[in-house]
Amino acid sequence: MDSKLQIISGKHRGRKLFLPSLSDARPTQTLARGALFNMLNEFVDMRQPVTVWDAFAGSGAFGLEFLSRYVNADVIFTDNSARSIDTIKKNLGIINEKATIIKTDAIAEISKYGAVSDLIFIDAPYSEFNMGVLFVKKLTNVAKSGAILIWEFENIHDFPKISDSWAVLKDKVYGRAHFLILQKQ
Repeated sequence: MDSKLQIISGKHRGRKLFLPSLSDARPTQTLARGALFNMLNEFVDMRQPVTVWDAFAGSGAFGLEFLSRYVNADVIFTDNSARSIDTIKKNLGIINEKATIIKTDAIAEISKYGAVSDLIFIDAPYSEFNMGVLFVKKLTNVAKSGAILIWEFENIHDFPKISDSWAVLKDKVYGRAHFLILQKQ
């Protein structure tokens, strides 16, 4: 395996992960993912059970990091690419963890997974910024109070207009990645 993508921390720290073809995924860089998890420690009590939805999963690195760090994490991976789904399955096999993996369009599943998730991570393709905006708009109607949304998009975009139903907990830029951590009110 030639990948530089790896799990940062937890019981599977240092495990190298497979990547789908470049056209299918753009994984969050290791340093940015590490910073993101450090920020999440402020807002999420990971000693409690948590349902995590990695909505545009790609390689699954975000959800896999959760499985490595937190024994109480139940992770749902969705992606509409068969190559990404195969990659996530291979990566779960590397760390020998169980999770829910569904080949589907994340936006079509918002009412199902958005309603039950405590933490939702979205990183739609950078070229599809409006897909993220649409996702958040639809999620606003179904997310439970207190749910945390991590939204990654390319930093060339202005701060998106979001519903007053979301409180901004953090707004950070790491290289090309802009992270908004929001909480449903």
